Amino acid sequence: MCKRNDSDLFFTCSLIECIGRTIKQRRSVVVAGLGRQKLEFIYDYADVLHCEPIQKVAEDVIADCGLHGGNFDNVSDCLYEVPSVFTIGKVYARLIEDLSAEDDVIDTLIAVYRSWMNDVLSDYNEVAYFQPREYLAESYRAGDLLEA
Repeated sequence: MCKRNDSDLFFTCSLIECIGRTIKQRRSVVVAGLGRQKLEFIYDYADVLHCEPIQKVAEDVIADCGLHGGNFDNVSDCLYEVPSVFTIGKVYARLIEDLSAEDDVIDTLIAVYRSWMNDVLSDYNEVAYFQPREYLAESYRAGDLLEA
């Protein structure tokens, strides 16, 4: 298992969320558009990148990677209080921490964002992102949300 409270992973996941909201794309599309090399760069240099406002970093990454806008707007679709990019970043980071080994964090990140779990966590009208980290990890391993 990778280290708990991995602040670089937390920043990386929060940035993915911020980018997705900015360009209105599914987070899986953002991860695919960034590619492994850029994801590794963001993760490796998160301690430096987090010194800037996350929205500025997001805009720089969008421009650098040539990411384009879409029509996925889970923020406008939200019927309740919209969780912050950091709240969602924390949920993804914890899930990835619980699923990955120390040396495969980026592989696990890519797998989680490409999985069914991404759609579940992107629906802010559901309560999946409020669930305990152990529940989300076991649900991911099972391939579907477990009965509560």
